[in-house]
Amino acid sequence: MATMVDVAQRAGVSTATVSHVLNDTRPVRPATRQAVLEAMDALGYTPNTLARSLVTSRTRSIGLAVSAISNPYFTEILQGVEAGALEHGYGLLIADPHDDPEHERKVVQLLHERRVDGMIVAPSADPDELLDYLGKHDVPTVFLDRLVDTPADAPADTRADTAAETPSDDSPGAPQDASFRSFRSLRFDQVCTENAEPMAQLVTHLAELGHKRIGLVAGLPGLSTTTERISGYRHGLANAGLPYDERLVAHGDSQSAAAERTTHALLSLAAPPSALVTGNNAMTIGALRALRERGLSVPDDLALCCFDDFAWADLFTPRLTAISQPSKEIGARAVQLLLERLASPGRPGRTVRLPSTLVHRTSCGCPEDPEKPGAFASPGHPQSTEKGPVS
Repeated sequence: MATMVDVAQRAGVSTATVSHVLNDTRPVRPATRQAVLEAMDALGYTPNTLARSLVTSRTRSIGLAVSAISNPYFTEILQGVEAGALEHGYGLLIADPHDDPEHERKVVQLLHERRVDGMIVAPSADPDELLDYLGKHDVPTVFLDRLVDTPADAPADTRADTAAETPSDDSPGAPQDASFRSFRSLRFDQVCTENAEPMAQLVTHLAELGHKRIGLVAGLPGLSTTTERISGYRHGLANAGLPYDERLVAHGDSQSAAAERTTHALLSLAAPPSALVTGNNAMTIGALRALRERGLSVPDDLALCCFDDFAWADLFTPRLTAISQPSKEIGARAVQLLLERLASPGRPGRTVRLPSTLVHRTSCGCPEDPEKPGAFASPGHPQSTEKGPVS
């Protein structure tokens, strides 16, 4: 088995130079770096990761904690994280928190005990234990898809002020609520997609097609994605001049089976909706199952739009009108943010929002047409948006 000394001799450099190339501990001239890499390849040299971690205090590994990995949306996020990590020479350790706060803290602790250099986490609806653990142990962390920075009822333009006025972890009697989470999350980076505006556009589109009663199968209460999409739903109704009716909003808890039950409940109302919007791809499947059980046809009996596009959405009859999220890009951006955090631990946290895209098909009731994709983003932010201190 080739050693570092063998590599140094073949490349005509010192073992210290080989070490700098392997560990990125000092700048090395490109020609010298290339000679070392070619020597490693010729000799079949494999670095001793354990020994290297003892020298650098880094394992070049990232912990990923994401629930529902079997969900195509999170599977694509995983692919983006893996590609980004491998590109920079990092490996992944993966755990499923099952959207359970206690289990979430346990798996994050387990990953931390494996000495990962940092973590990427899709937090649960109640992340207090998670934030306490990560903060106490100063673990470099990026949250993805779901944010922990904003009180549920805080307007977007006041979130920074809310965070700034919140007491610190050391303040006696500091409240354990969303505002307190907002303060604690200042040390973390976050990446997600736009949620409210795309949902508002879906609702407005259905209203323009003549629908007056538009139902929403919303996600798990407490998740930022659920809160933001409900907010977008309400804004869409307001934009169309339609009243908000709380009876038309029911939680499918981000799962297929719960969404099926919820859809049955909405359709059993004395005045049921004529159109339905589902909050993610799993709930779309549940809603479609309920419609089939009732013998209802989309869009003839009920129009349907969904948040989350997926590979087979174009194969349904009718084809599903959906909001497509840049899931792989979210994963890759999370890795980039984490590596930047590792390189500069003291910098303020950042929140990055990536634009979603409407994939316009026919389940909304529009006639068969070529797809009409159009990017959605907050006004004034046609591309991804990024805030300085998380707010």
